[in-house]
Amino acid sequence: MRSIRSTLRAQERIKAARDRQKSYADNRRRPLEFQIGDRVMLKVSPWKGIFRFGKRGKLSPRFVGPFKILERIGSVAYKLELPHELSNIHDVFHVSNLKKCLTDESLIVPLEEIHIDEKLQFSEEPVEVMDREMKVLKRSRIPIVKVRWNSQRGPEYTWEREDQMKSKYPHLFS
Repeated sequence: MRSIRSTLRAQERIKAARDRQKSYADNRRRPLEFQIGDRVMLKVSPWKGIFRFGKRGKLSPRFVGPFKILERIGSVAYKLELPHELSNIHDVFHVSNLKKCLTDESLIVPLEEIHIDEKLQFSEEPVEVMDREMKVLKRSRIPIVKVRWNSQRGPEYTWEREDQMKSKYPHLFS
C-alpha cells in the first residue's frame, strides 16, 4: 500500500513538472502564419565539416533571401518563388525554416556568394596557403598557416592550424 501511494505521488509530481514546463514553452510559442505575397527569409546552415565556419560561425549567414510566398500548402508549409540558382532545391518549406523579412531589400546577401546544396548547406573552399607561422604558447608551439578562401566578396584570409588543414586539404601542401 505504501509503494502504491509513493508511486502515485511521484506520478503527480511528474505531471506537475510537465505542466509547468509546458506553460513556460507556451509563453514563448507564437503561431507563424504568412500571407501569399509576403517576403520571407529561408534558413540555411553552415556545413559542419569546414572548421572555418566553426570559428566564424557568428559571421556566416543563417538566412538567405528574401523570397516571395506563392502558395500555402496545408497548415504549416509554404511554397516559395526560388531563383534559378536554387532550382535543385524543392520549393516547399516548413514554417520553422522561414522568417518574416523585415529588412530593406538593399541589404540582401546575394546567392552567387554562397554555394548551397540540396540539403540547404553551404561551404567555402581554401584556395592557397599564403604564409606560415609558429604560435608560441607557454608550454607548446603550434604551427599555423594563413589561408586564402574562395569568397566572391573579395579576398578573405584566416589563420588555421596546419595539421587540421593538411588533413582536410592535402592538395594545398603538395
